[in-house]
Amino acid sequence: MRFATVWPLARTAGLAALASLAPLAGLSSAGAQGTAAPAYMDDRSDPSALVQSLYNAVNRKEYARAWSYFSTKPAASLDAFAAGFADTAAVAIVTGTPSEEGAAGSVFYSVPVAIRATNDAGAEQVFAGCYTLKLANPQIQGDPFTPLHIDKATLAASGKGLDEALPAQCGDGPPPPARDATLERAKAEFAASRADDCIQAPDEMAEPESFPIRFRYVSDTDAEPEREARLFRFFCSRGAYNETHVYLLANDFGELQELHFATPELDIRYAEGGEEKVESVTVKGFTTASGLVNSEYDPATHTLTSWSKWRGIGDASTVGTWIFRNGAFTLVQFDVDASYDGEIEHTTVVNYNEAP
Repeated sequence: MRFATVWPLARTAGLAALASLAPLAGLSSAGAQGTAAPAYMDDRSDPSALVQSLYNAVNRKEYARAWSYFSTKPAASLDAFAAGFADTAAVAIVTGTPSEEGAAGSVFYSVPVAIRATNDAGAEQVFAGCYTLKLANPQIQGDPFTPLHIDKATLAASGKGLDEALPAQCGDGPPPPARDATLERAKAEFAASRADDCIQAPDEMAEPESFPIRFRYVSDTDAEPEREARLFRFFCSRGAYNETHVYLLANDFGELQELHFATPELDIRYAEGGEEKVESVTVKGFTTASGLVNSEYDPATHTLTSWSKWRGIGDASTVGTWIFRNGAFTLVQFDVDASYDGEIEHTTVVNYNEAP
């Protein structure tokens, strides 16, 4: 992985930020990781957005656009600049809280930045530092108009992870508000995976609920410290009498996964004459559910329950129970009331509560 060719990392006069990026021979924008290019972003409305737009341009291989964001160019020519990205793979970026300072009719902004660059071979390196941007007073500018632009930047290699490497502040700017990096990743994962099948949450449910889960694996001893996972509960959809949630779990290593829940497949037989009387309910196999209906999590027992109503009064319905043990949620009980008779009388068809 070539980290010190074309424009050395130490070069800070002008734009060491991109001077350090180009020799990575494998960088692109905001977590592309070999997937399709992100949607076009060209936003000069605030300093952080402009820095994000820079990486968006590189990721989309729109090098002339990336080049245009700089007042002092980071290479001898646009062709030389573009050549530095021949082996581009991906770069993830996080930005902190910008600071600003006025001087001689202009405003200067300092933006804390950290990036994680990945080349085509999969090698990664994290860089962190500050971008300085400048906006001359728009009210006194003439033609041609100069929008907000990058004035200079300095990045240096960091041995930390992406979130940990982000500088607390740049210059005299305020420290950024406390960040919950795991929550932010969970929200991004949910948005990416469920954009097509979950409707927009009501205002009171726009933020997911988060629950810490302290536990031990069966291989852990009582003398070892408890591990901690985090469960995230996202609103997905709402009907007349059912509401569906999607769950993501960050394990004790911080790895995120969307949870799918073991659910029995039922063979229900009704007596002749309607669906008020059930002759039999048989479990004929198991499938998985990607969301739970009318679900609740009990932190005291590490238990998830779901009550899926087949109609509004809830007489015909199923109730499932999943318990968190040994680092995962396991189905332990499933109850069914398949009769549409106005009474709620569930029958247990799966019961693993006695299992060790």
